[in-house]
Amino acid sequence: MNKTFGQLILNARKAKGYSQRQLAKLLSLDFTYLSKLENDRGDYAPKEDVIRALARNLDLNEEELIFLAGRIPQGDEDFLKQNYKDMSVLFRRMRENPDFAQQVFQAATQADNGGE
Repeated sequence: MNKTFGQLILNARKAKGYSQRQLAKLLSLDFTYLSKLENDRGDYAPKEDVIRALARNLDLNEEELIFLAGRIPQGDEDFLKQNYKDMSVLFRRMRENPDFAQQVFQAATQADNGGE
């Protein structure tokens, strides 16, 4: 089962032995804001710099955490803007055809792993 952004950071925080107040202090955040994030009750996704700081302190993948929060990493956002016409077609095809989406994900994962 896939975890939410909040569940993932909550579990990672507990695994690292941090209290909410300790982690919030490390990140210069209000602990009540961290609590909202962990309970998926934030009014909006946290800023990219907050997500990256969370990931670094909790040993999580920064890029994956940004996507899970519902944001797009700045470098990827620039790529999407440059290829907006092709990206809209790609996303529509992936939504409409889950098998096609799986093929794209598998090819990308294989390429990321050096073609293995």
